[in-house]
Amino acid sequence: MSVIDRIDKYVEKVIESTLEDIVSERFARYSKYIIQDRALPDARDGLKPVQRRILYAMQQMGMLHNKPYKKSARIAGEVMGKYHPHGDSSIYEAMVRLSQDFKMRVPLIDMHGNNGSIDGDSAAAMRYTEARLSRASEALLGDIDKRTVPFVPNFDDEELEPTVLPAKFPNLLVNGATGISAGYATKIPPHNLREVVEATIAYLDNENITIEEITKMIKGPDFPTGGIVQGQSGILSALDKGSGKVVIRAKTEIEEISKSQDRIIVTEIPYEVNKADLVRSIDVLRIDKKIDDILEIRDESDQQGLRIAIDLKKGADAQFILNYLFKSSDLQVAYNYNMVAILNHRPVLVGVLPILKAYVDHQKDVITNRSNYELAKANKRQHIVLGLIKMVSVVEDIIKIIRKSQNKQNAKENIMEAFGFTEVQAEAIVTLQLYRLSNTDILALQQESDNLLAFIKELEHILSSEQALRRVIKRELVEIVNLLGEDRRSEIEAEIDVIKIDQKELISEERVMIGITKEGYIKRASTRSHQASLTIGLKAQDALIFEKELNTLDTLLIFTNLGNYIYLPVFKIDEQKWKDLGIYINNITPIEKNEKIIKVIAVSNFKTDETILLATLHGMMKQAKLQDFEVTRYSKPIKAMKLSDDDQLIHVDMHEKPNILSLSKKGYALRFRTDDLPLYGLQAGGVKSMSLSEGDQVAAALYVNTSDDFVILTSRGHVIKDVVEELPIYNRNRRGILVIDHQKTNPHYAVSGARLSKQQQKENVDVRIVTENGSLMLTVSDLKYSGNKFGKKLFDEEALGKGFIIEVFDAKDDDIELKVTKLPPKKTPNPIETIDLKEEIVTVDDKKIHLNRLDLFDEDDE
Repeated sequence: MSVIDRIDKYVEKVIESTLEDIVSERFARYSKYIIQDRALPDARDGLKPVQRRILYAMQQMGMLHNKPYKKSARIAGEVMGKYHPHGDSSIYEAMVRLSQDFKMRVPLIDMHGNNGSIDGDSAAAMRYTEARLSRASEALLGDIDKRTVPFVPNFDDEELEPTVLPAKFPNLLVNGATGISAGYATKIPPHNLREVVEATIAYLDNENITIEEITKMIKGPDFPTGGIVQGQSGILSALDKGSGKVVIRAKTEIEEISKSQDRIIVTEIPYEVNKADLVRSIDVLRIDKKIDDILEIRDESDQQGLRIAIDLKKGADAQFILNYLFKSSDLQVAYNYNMVAILNHRPVLVGVLPILKAYVDHQKDVITNRSNYELAKANKRQHIVLGLIKMVSVVEDIIKIIRKSQNKQNAKENIMEAFGFTEVQAEAIVTLQLYRLSNTDILALQQESDNLLAFIKELEHILSSEQALRRVIKRELVEIVNLLGEDRRSEIEAEIDVIKIDQKELISEERVMIGITKEGYIKRASTRSHQASLTIGLKAQDALIFEKELNTLDTLLIFTNLGNYIYLPVFKIDEQKWKDLGIYINNITPIEKNEKIIKVIAVSNFKTDETILLATLHGMMKQAKLQDFEVTRYSKPIKAMKLSDDDQLIHVDMHEKPNILSLSKKGYALRFRTDDLPLYGLQAGGVKSMSLSEGDQVAAALYVNTSDDFVILTSRGHVIKDVVEELPIYNRNRRGILVIDHQKTNPHYAVSGARLSKQQQKENVDVRIVTENGSLMLTVSDLKYSGNKFGKKLFDEEALGKGFIIEVFDAKDDDIELKVTKLPPKKTPNPIETIDLKEEIVTVDDKKIHLNRLDLFDEDDE
């Protein structure tokens, strides 16, 4: 027996269908319901179903604007029991919103009690608050009892409810709407009633009116909270197509506390911004020291109106701080129009013209239906009045007939038979009170008949003339404006004010110590913490590769072996104690697992003619302008040099000199003119600048002067000192000459190099050597040696590991900041400085040999 057969025993009807079909069909019905009957407003009256039901229920309960308030719980119960069978909380929340003057441009409910606040406070429970209709909602409900709109049965078929309200003004544009449904959302801002009515009347006069003409009347949104709306193009796009973007800015002013101290006063905030959250967020900016010049922020709002006071420190730039607050807080927000409404039972994204058309067409139907209702009623009354007037002339005979009749029905029949009255007239006669037979009432009947004739004539004219119908709509719109119209609250500005904040202007300028280690830990400490700390916080076997006192407004360029650089303003580094470990670079900017820091350069000013030299392991080099390294977005590493797959960035130098010195691992030194190396952008890969034999690679590339010395750190912990002037100038892309003698066993390989000027030697500056397991701090005088062609041994590589960086600290009075390349070339009798030399290769016994500057012979690896 199948499952279906077993189920048939207990279930009368089983529908066989796939899950996909069931879910699809049910969800389609659900979506249609929430789109049409829950979340989106009708274009005709601008109301969602729950709002319409609340207003109609209150009108049926007689809760007009001039009647006593009634408990909100009673209203919510009436709405839920008769028209809206959902939660009472959703009904009450809708009531509360309709009553909030900071959400609704024209509130539709007059609520007595706590109905929430602009600070985000929720309303009191419905058992505590009371409510009644406002004048505006009465205008929306006006003439609903004159068969002006269609009614449908409610959920249990016991009551009737309207599908739309008559709406004496275009509520959708005046109060706006927000809502989210399945696949659709709407966001329509409120507008000024006077402007909307003016545009509606203009549309009535000319249905071919252009959107440009409409925008001369509807200037833009008019929020209940005021503020400044920027973006005329966004308003035009929204009014035309239904979507557009504007910016809402708080209304502010700057008060002078004293001659050197100001206060920012906020009197209006953007629409739907929570005031308490706004004040809190600005105070957090002060507490987090993201802006130092705010002394205090206070909410001074009272019954007189909204007021937020922001006291500034003495000497602070009030306008700059205000711009920063616009940029960083909800004092300025973007508002994106999404004007979706139910039009002809369908959700449509529409501009203002289709909304006006839908409203005008609706009003035509309302006025026509009302006129037909009133015409029928007037004709009926006129018929009765004519019968009463006719009765006056035979009143004595009628009285006799009535007295002789058996009952009311018999009296009606006798009167109709004797004088030819209709049944309606006869009914009116027999129910007439005797005092109405006085002379005064007879004159009143005649006057009423004349008035009814004029009224009937007017109604027939309205029903037969399109122009007359339009005049009625205009007249009633003008009456509503006179009753409810208010001046505009929001100001309109044509252009969106683009605010660009230089965060450096927010930073207090001070001197700090910056330390960066080879493992990638970065720390910023005060100079006091640096001086007070006897030791620096480091991981085991880690060492500093950069240590310098800088200004908080300086910027670090941190270069990595993968050809990238990290742009890191000093003020972005969190302050710590010098003995702390620091922040790992990956927590600041994400880098690759195999990415390592090779060089750190501190920059105070990018707007210079400085250049940076970049060199790779395989001998590719380029120069780049320092100003190209300045960026505004720096959340990830930025490309400094394009590398081949197996290449790495090995050395970076700054402060251009006349010559470039390139050192290779196997001890070759190539000196060539700086002008021979072209300038490239950051995305370029550079050019071949040093010819390398198999197994050789570049160890360092330096800017040098002719008068400089240079030092080479070897793989065995030796430092070799040499003279730049003794190196001939070759063309680029040569091997150069040998400066480290080759050994067949345990050779010395160059691992790093540094320039050593005469001033650095004179001042005996510090020298840092970084090794695999630590670092060594020396002075220039410690590098002196004699009688050893492999230099001076400074550390045991078995203890500290192999060295890989040697750094000579700057001299105080060095010419390091000068750019001598822009000067005219000096004439010197030294032929080495004026003639490009080629490498000298001689042949002895059919073997190629290389001539080095020490006149020592060494076999060429080739």
